[in-house]
Amino acid sequence: MSGDVDKRSSHWRYGIIFDAGSSGTRLHIYRWLDSDKARKEAGVKELESLPVLETKSKWTEKIHPGIATFGEKPDRVGPDHLESLYKKARKVIPNGLEEDTPVFLLATAGMRLLPENQRNELLRQVCSYTRSNTKFQLPECDVHIQVIPGEVEGLYGWVAANYLLGGFDAPKDHAHGKNHHTYGFLDMGGASAQIAFAPNATEAERHANDLKLLRMRTIDGTAAEYRVFTTTWLGFGVNEARRRYVEALQKASGAIDTEVLQDPCLPAGLSVTTKGDVFLPGSKTINGQTPHLNGTGQFDKCLMMTLPLLEKDHICEDNPCLLNGVHVPAIDFDVNHFVGVSEYWHTTHEIFQESHKDKAYDFNTYQQRVSEFCSQDWDIIRKGIDKHEWGKKVDEQTAIEVCFKASWLINILHEGIGIPRVGLEATPDSMHNGTMKVLDNAKDKGFTASFQAVNKIDNTEVSWTLGKMVLYASSQVPPLRNDALAVGFGSNIPGIPADFQYAGSAAVLRTENSTSTEDHWHSNLFRASSPRRIPGFILFLFILSIALYLLCGRSRRQRIYSRFGSSPRRGLGSPPRKRGLFGGKVPFWRSNTSLGNYERVLEEGANDNFELGSVDDSDEPETSDSSSASHGSKTSGWATPRSRNKNGLDGRDPFDNLGSGQGLGITGNPMDRSGLIGRTESKERIAGMAEGRKSRRGSPARPKGLGLKPLVED
Repeated sequence: MSGDVDKRSSHWRYGIIFDAGSSGTRLHIYRWLDSDKARKEAGVKELESLPVLETKSKWTEKIHPGIATFGEKPDRVGPDHLESLYKKARKVIPNGLEEDTPVFLLATAGMRLLPENQRNELLRQVCSYTRSNTKFQLPECDVHIQVIPGEVEGLYGWVAANYLLGGFDAPKDHAHGKNHHTYGFLDMGGASAQIAFAPNATEAERHANDLKLLRMRTIDGTAAEYRVFTTTWLGFGVNEARRRYVEALQKASGAIDTEVLQDPCLPAGLSVTTKGDVFLPGSKTINGQTPHLNGTGQFDKCLMMTLPLLEKDHICEDNPCLLNGVHVPAIDFDVNHFVGVSEYWHTTHEIFQESHKDKAYDFNTYQQRVSEFCSQDWDIIRKGIDKHEWGKKVDEQTAIEVCFKASWLINILHEGIGIPRVGLEATPDSMHNGTMKVLDNAKDKGFTASFQAVNKIDNTEVSWTLGKMVLYASSQVPPLRNDALAVGFGSNIPGIPADFQYAGSAAVLRTENSTSTEDHWHSNLFRASSPRRIPGFILFLFILSIALYLLCGRSRRQRIYSRFGSSPRRGLGSPPRKRGLFGGKVPFWRSNTSLGNYERVLEEGANDNFELGSVDDSDEPETSDSSSASHGSKTSGWATPRSRNKNGLDGRDPFDNLGSGQGLGITGNPMDRSGLIGRTESKERIAGMAEGRKSRRGSPARPKGLGLKPLVED
């Protein structure tokens, strides 16, 4: 799609991100206000906040299978896999904004398993197809198209959770004590689990080398830095944990091909294959036997048998460790409150959707409900499923898996990570958890307990893709200083470390056809960070006053001029002077001689009491390059000398900041004491002296119409 940008859409920036997982690829589209527009509309609090991102459920779409299945045929990944998602994206991105819309494809678990040569070729084909068949912004393939490790996935999730909860933008509202206001993040998929959190001050200093330095930027251009620990546990996702569990059952039985294994993590009366499928009598056998699992419905025993899977006895080379010998700084649960997504949400809410929705996690209550459910006979559970006793989304497969998943989740949370058992255990500081009063507050306000499973916050899904786009959007905010450090993350050392991951390519200027007619000069004059905001505003008022003066009519202008502009020395009988260059229409400026000298406005006064603002000495009318509203209008091409006397505004020249004064001052003429001769300078010299200042091309021009129309905000 191409064409002019709809004015309603011109202030928005869009971003596309593909979550290329093992089971499929999911499209996410987000949008946020352009930085100049956001600054203009923001109050003090909003200026200190991160860009506000928006998304809609219809802007998300998933296709199957995963991108890794194209490892043997990488040239087909574009037309056979990505094209349908790009087609969806073209319908969402407004007409004309494609070239301003960045695209990211970040692959996770499935792509990590491919051989390196296949993985690299697949990524190259994704980049090539995107550049050849779309107009979306893709400046650097190695930044925008890549496979991310589990640690990075966890870090993006941490950003998303804290962004939605308000831990970044409203720290006072989320003070957990000890000057801590962010939340920890837990994620669990099928193959791995991640953790990300900001340790307390003591642990952060003790384990500084283990932390990531994350840098973002608020709307006013200020850098916001956080030091976060993140790690991943491969093999600790629910599917991999289940596989290891079945292997442990087989090993405990003494024979891999044992026909029947007793499984306390299945409801009584249920038999399944070792792969988790329901086993039916008469099923095909392997070597005359049919290995399968018989449920016994003993949830307490299930908890005991899944505990060794945490591998807490693994050698820890860098203390402290949590699971499988992986180093993790000590967690201070007085200040570290965690939110869990993915399996943490599904396992705690799917079966108990009707009675446990949107409640703070309570270990005692949750374990009682799971134990009651898993102790039932399978026939009773099946009847409950048919009656939708646990919601319409719960099917037999969900019921088969939930008991093992629940036991694994409980052990990970409380025996592995060490989250206090709310309802049974108290922490040293009961202000945060461990009491019924705090539990009630957690249920009312949410997210003040040690752990809370979430899926959406304010109707927005907690997804690592959101965290990635928040990071990118903040990188597009212009910094306050030219030497500001880039947005992104890397090792916890000052500056830009060698392993620094940039949030995206450098901020790209909006294209000509995607710019609103009011954004350029208006934003430069009024945005809070502009160093020329005050003199620019005064210049705007000055031009406005000139325009209003010209609209007063000839007779009224003469009265005004006779009151303020007459020379003190001229007597009542003096003949009127001839009109100057502008026919007397411009106040305080009249020709004295045929040489076009300025008329003296004071009898005496030092030469350095007069200054001119920036002067455009072009003889040709010009139009503003940045505002279509001023096309065809003439620039003023002049400036009025101003006296510092009692008739001035406050004894100071409002144009002091617009010119250095060098080469622009007005000197007295020794041959003609009745006036002052204005000295002009070339454009080149003026430009050299005003380097870094606002160009006259960006200034609003004096229109030809009857009056100035107010700016209309869309």
